[in-house]
Amino acid sequence: MTQEWTNFLAEQGLTPTPETSSLDERHELNGLQLAQTAATITPLSDLGLIRASGEEAAGFLHNLVTNDIMGLDTATARTAGFCTAKGRLLGIFLIWREGNDYLLMLPREILPPLLKKLSMYVLRAKVKLSDATEERVLLGVSNLAPIPQGDFPETDSRLRGVSPAPTFLNATLPIHGVAATEGGQLIRLDATRWLMSLAPAEAIQRWPELTASASPTGLDSWHWLEIVAGQPRVVAATQEVFVPQMLNMELPAIAGVSFTKGCYPGQEIVARTHYLGKVKRRTYRAQLSRFAAPGTQVFAPETGDQPCGALVSIAPAPQGGFACLVSVQSTAVAADEVHMGAPDGEQLSFLPLPYPVD
Repeated sequence: MTQEWTNFLAEQGLTPTPETSSLDERHELNGLQLAQTAATITPLSDLGLIRASGEEAAGFLHNLVTNDIMGLDTATARTAGFCTAKGRLLGIFLIWREGNDYLLMLPREILPPLLKKLSMYVLRAKVKLSDATEERVLLGVSNLAPIPQGDFPETDSRLRGVSPAPTFLNATLPIHGVAATEGGQLIRLDATRWLMSLAPAEAIQRWPELTASASPTGLDSWHWLEIVAGQPRVVAATQEVFVPQMLNMELPAIAGVSFTKGCYPGQEIVARTHYLGKVKRRTYRAQLSRFAAPGTQVFAPETGDQPCGALVSIAPAPQGGFACLVSVQSTAVAADEVHMGAPDGEQLSFLPLPYPVD
C-alpha cells in the first residue's frame, strides 16, 4: 500500500493502516448494513502480498503448501495452507499467477515472519521471494451476500432491496476464476465476493468508476462478509493452532487441500486425518454479544474444564454484537452448548454456513 494510495484514501474519508481501513462510526455502521444487500467495495489494507518469481517458482511453492500449484494456470486462483511439520497451519494463502510470477495474499501481520520462513527453503532453487505489498492495491468487492432474511429482523427495510451488480465485474467468471481488468486482475472468491489487484495509479484513476456502482466501506464489513462466507484466515494469535481440516480447508467451498499432490511440511498428519477417520473439529459460524480475540478457547459440558476448540475470526455484525467463526468439536455443536473463554462463559449462538461441513 503506497503512500500515494494511502493519501488518496484519506481524501475520500477512509483512514487505512495495516490493521484497519475504516470510516467514522456512523458510516461504518451504515457500511455493515449495506453489506447485507448492496454492492460494496473495501480497501483491504490488512492484507499483503508475497511475490514468487523465477523458473522454479511453481515447483518451490508446490512442495511447501497444501494445494496443487504445478497445475495452477493463469485463469485460476487457489487457496493453500502452509503448515509446520506437525500439520499445524502457519498461514493460509490465496495464490494466483501474474504472468510467470505467483502472488500469495495473506494477512500483513504475519507476512514478514512467513516470508522469512519461506525464504529458508529456497537454498539453490531458482526462485526469488519478495514483499509485493507496495506493488498492488487490493480491493474487496461484494454484491448481495446470501444472508437469510430472518437473520437480521432489525435491519432498516430501505436496505433490503436488490441492488444492481457493479458494472466492472465479470459476471461470467467462475468461482476461483481470474481475469484481466483495467490496471490489474479480477478474482472471483465465491458467489458474492470478488478481489481486485490493481496497480496503485490505476486504482486511483478508477476509483470514481468503481465507487459509482459499489459503496465504499471499512474493513469491518469485509471481515463480516468473510465470516458469513465461512472462509477462514490464520492470524498471529492462531498460528500453529489448527490443522487444515479444523478450518474446513479440504471442503469444496474452500478447496485448499490436495490429497494427490505429494509431500509438503505436515502432509503426513493432514493425510492421516483425512484417511483414517472422521474429522472431530470443524469450523462453524456463530454470534456473540461481546468481543473475544481470535485464539480464545471455547468450552462445552462434554469436555468439562478442557477446551473443545478456539475462536478463528470475529467481526462486528450489522444487527449488533459480533459474528465469528469458531473451530470446535462437532459433537459440542450438535449439543448446542458451547461457551466462550471459560466453561461458564457466554454461550455461542450458532448460525448456518453457506456450505455443508459433514
